Amino acid sequence: MSDTSTAAPAAKPFALTDGAKVHVIANPQSAGGATSKRWDELLATINRAVTPITGKPVEWSLTTGPWDAARLTSQALRDGADQIIAVGGDGTIHECINGFFENARLINPDAVLALMPAGTGGDYRRTFGIPTDIEQAADICARGDARSVDLGRISYVADDGSKETRYFNNIASFGLSGVVDRAVNKATWPKMLGGKFTFAWCTLWAALRYKPEPVRIKMDERYDEVFNVGTAAVAIGQYFGGGMHMAPMAEPDDGVFDVVIMTDTTLKDLVAGDGDLYKGTHIQSPKVIATRTRTLLALPIDENAEVLIDIDGEAPGRLPASFEILPKAIRLRS
Repeated sequence: MSDTSTAAPAAKPFALTDGAKVHVIANPQSAGGATSKRWDELLATINRAVTPITGKPVEWSLTTGPWDAARLTSQALRDGADQIIAVGGDGTIHECINGFFENARLINPDAVLALMPAGTGGDYRRTFGIPTDIEQAADICARGDARSVDLGRISYVADDGSKETRYFNNIASFGLSGVVDRAVNKATWPKMLGGKFTFAWCTLWAALRYKPEPVRIKMDERYDEVFNVGTAAVAIGQYFGGGMHMAPMAEPDDGVFDVVIMTDTTLKDLVAGDGDLYKGTHIQSPKVIATRTRTLLALPIDENAEVLIDIDGEAPGRLPASFEILPKAIRLRS
């Protein structure tokens, strides 16, 4: 006689369970301060999704300044958090990612990161299709699969001349994008018209002033060329700049960077050049090189040139810089 019973479905990997400790790290100044105004709503929505599973309300912390999210994430993980929920934009996620590490090691290798998008750009969540609707995003925070995704490690020259190292989860780049980042971070009125407009406006503003610099780029000990770099992106995720589809072929868990180098980029190229950055068709341009690598070294030919870098939407320094992929380094609920 055949067994017609139905087996229980297998548990999702690293699913939230009864008693799990969830800590929310929120940037109240994200989305131009809108997160602060709707914080009670966001917290209530997260609790409605998470508490029925864990049996207790989430713990939470609000950031008050730069790198607070990293510090608060580290503390929460040391205090036993099983999952961190980042509420904010790409900068908040970036800081939380760095907070997972201490002395170049994960504080808790089993801990999971989840996202509640609430920021200007929202580029990292686009690769995974995480919605901006807070009810849907909260449901993913509570019930989504936890997949292992890649991170990058970058060493660079900070603004004060010191050498720094940090982790990145989406895209690190250099050239025009670094100038754009600084313009976006200083922008005020453009943010009232949304993230996409802000990045587009600042990109055009920066392109009027930017001159491509020659940079020596070495990859995996097999590739060594000099390019006049407009923007060079070292990508794990696909999007940056408020929805620009910079690396359309990137996969966040394939163990390699997708590298997209836009050479001799001018304002005319951005406005009326071959392909569309928002559609990802720019990689068809003869001025664009697209390849893959596990490591990359970028050295400005002119040692006095200031080639600015962008790390997940932040602009902390300049070249020279080295990039290294860390395959499946962290778990993300998506």
